[in-house]
Amino acid sequence: MEYNLADLFESVVDVAADREALVYVDHPGTGTERRLTYAQLDAAANRIGHHLLESGIRPGEHVGLHLYNGVEYLQTALGCLKARIVPVNVNYRYVEDELVYLYRDADLVGLVFDAEFTERVAAALPQAPALRHLVCVGPAGEGVTAFADAEAAGSPERGFPDRSGDDQFIIYTGGTTGMPKGVMWRQEDLFFSGLGGGAPTGEPVKRPEELAERVAAGGSGITFFPTPPLMHGTSTLTAFIGFNFGQRVVLHRKFVPEEVLRTIAKEKVNAISLVGDAMLRPLIDALEGPMKGTDCSSVFSVSSSGAIMSDTVRGQFRALLPNAMLLNNFGSSESGFNGTATEDSGPERGFRIRVNSRTKVVDPVTFGPIAPGEVGRVAQHGHVPLGYYNDPVKTAETFFERDGERWVLLGDMATVDENGVVVVLGRGSQCINTGGEKVYPEEVEQALKSHPDVYDALVAGVPDVTWGNHVAAVVQVRTGAPHPSLEEIQTHCRTRLAGYKIPRQLVIADTIRRSPSGKADYRWAREVAAAESR
Repeated sequence: MEYNLADLFESVVDVAADREALVYVDHPGTGTERRLTYAQLDAAANRIGHHLLESGIRPGEHVGLHLYNGVEYLQTALGCLKARIVPVNVNYRYVEDELVYLYRDADLVGLVFDAEFTERVAAALPQAPALRHLVCVGPAGEGVTAFADAEAAGSPERGFPDRSGDDQFIIYTGGTTGMPKGVMWRQEDLFFSGLGGGAPTGEPVKRPEELAERVAAGGSGITFFPTPPLMHGTSTLTAFIGFNFGQRVVLHRKFVPEEVLRTIAKEKVNAISLVGDAMLRPLIDALEGPMKGTDCSSVFSVSSSGAIMSDTVRGQFRALLPNAMLLNNFGSSESGFNGTATEDSGPERGFRIRVNSRTKVVDPVTFGPIAPGEVGRVAQHGHVPLGYYNDPVKTAETFFERDGERWVLLGDMATVDENGVVVVLGRGSQCINTGGEKVYPEEVEQALKSHPDVYDALVAGVPDVTWGNHVAAVVQVRTGAPHPSLEEIQTHCRTRLAGYKIPRQLVIADTIRRSPSGKADYRWAREVAAAESR
């Protein structure tokens, strides 16, 4: 057996067939609930894998997953992997032009989509001629296979071709600028970088057979709840980590704070993953309001990836659940897991990360190591992706070789201290140059969120005739709180930030625009602030 994700999953199924693998709750709405054991999920994935092969899709070809969270998403992803077909995530917020770009850039030949997206799929389809097989979850139109029919026609048995650790897994990532890019992973590399094989919290896996042996010996017995959309790589990989170690995974169709808390209490959830303040704040509001008294005593871990849980919001959550660990994890679609923030990480000392042994801070020009205190870019070596699909230019800009080993250069700027602790400053692409000084939005956002009347905030640079750019704060105020003035915000920030980092412009917005997973929309923030400054 190799480090192939389908092989590893099947090895776990063989020793934990009757163990509950997946609990799905459809909220809000009908309250539909589905529970699948490992054996049932395995058979369901086999059915879809066989259907795709019998429909003429060949191993190595690409199938898009244009779906909300649900059993069908993970069932299809596993079915693709079993059949050696490459699953590709599709952002369900994309409109026609964006879908056309992704369908074509990813060379999709098949698509599994929710009926809610039928109109958008139909509009994009004529411009994606390679897309030849459609499967719809829900009512299916002419020329489209209903998911239920595909499932019924496919065999529940395995019987797939031999697989390899070289089989690919592609994660499309929108990033903060430009069109989405498909990150190409070998499955073996992905297992060790983003799926627990490198053991960020335990012993590394030394043999493929080890996963099943660990599960057979008792496993972890943990119930894990990835709350962001599965269309973002982090959430899907989180679910796969659960499956790799025989855990139980809980899913909701959409993130509704009150329903999340009800499920935590009912299913005795132990570990929750989310994305930053945008998801943690609503949980706090619900626990302090309509869901006050909900039993969350089973929760021992809340982890964030993709956005930082601010010091202020973490403090509010700790007051409600003092026994739960709050973990600011650092990673990306291009690197997997890099490390976790230290306990003393915060506005005063910065976003401090204890990184794994494969993560370094390097000079962005020479790729050599930097001296303590110097600013460089975060990079990772060893198990890294092959590059960006269909994009040799960006691949050459992001991936490099040093001493015969492959590296990936991330977009995050950072320094490193004498003890090897990395202080992440922020994305280089979002860095604001104001009067020759560099300001990273995340640091200013942390200071803004510590203001008692600020619910959420984004920071962007706006063209300025004097400074080149000035720091602009786009702020969402807490419900019922007065709108703070620019002077009040500046006074508050002055005790936490150097003078050149203090916002020179304040825009009050009804809501802060973020992706469904909570990631910041900095392009929107710049446009809003620039429009106000005219």
